Amino acid sequence: MYNTDMPSREELPSTTKLIRSTIIAAIVALLLLVTVVMPAEYALDPTGAGRLLGLTEMGEIKEQLAEEAAADQAAQMVAVQSPADQKAPEAGQPVSTEPAQETTSASTTEAEPAPEEPVSKPAATGPKWQDEVRVVLTPGEGTEFKLTMEEGAVARFYWVSEGGPINYDTHGDGGGQSISYEKGRGVPEDEGKLVAAFTGNHGWFFRNRNDNDITLILRTGGDYGQLKKML
Repeated sequence: MYNTDMPSREELPSTTKLIRSTIIAAIVALLLLVTVVMPAEYALDPTGAGRLLGLTEMGEIKEQLAEEAAADQAAQMVAVQSPADQKAPEAGQPVSTEPAQETTSASTTEAEPAPEEPVSKPAATGPKWQDEVRVVLTPGEGTEFKLTMEEGAVARFYWVSEGGPINYDTHGDGGGQSISYEKGRGVPEDEGKLVAAFTGNHGWFFRNRNDNDITLILRTGGDYGQLKKML
């Protein structure tokens, strides 16, 4: 059997070449760390290259949403009461839990005219919504709503931010498990279906990063037990 010949001492790289190669590799790694990894992961951009490549904004979104997700985990669970159990809200109270209705009573003094919505919006053409919540968020304020769902259950949703776009994090937790479904920054509205990856609480954390107050409207329907206000 033929064995490969061992290289001679002259064929082996010298100590000087090895040191030079190591230094070059370290410099390349450092450049990648400063220009790519730090801006994309931690929003740190000492050279400005990350901003030009669009990586710094990615890092800012990750850091911001991570802070918001951590804040919502510390909030206590508060069930959203149904309109039948609630008294009329006091002046200045930001949250209203009136369910969505197809028609508005003419005797309601604060009734809003039905907005003209595109045919594709579930609010206009889809089935009835089981719950609707409205909350006014001041600049920098956040809120969270979650649905109690069994594994594999499907819930429909539609939310819109009036007065400016909003940051959101769609996630779930329960039974020692947690999951992040989707995150967004500066989004005016969203709609779709939320499929529970496991039995627990699944929903949305919202944060107003505008300089003015915004009104968040969330509508939900489908296979879930209860809509709860967590924060």
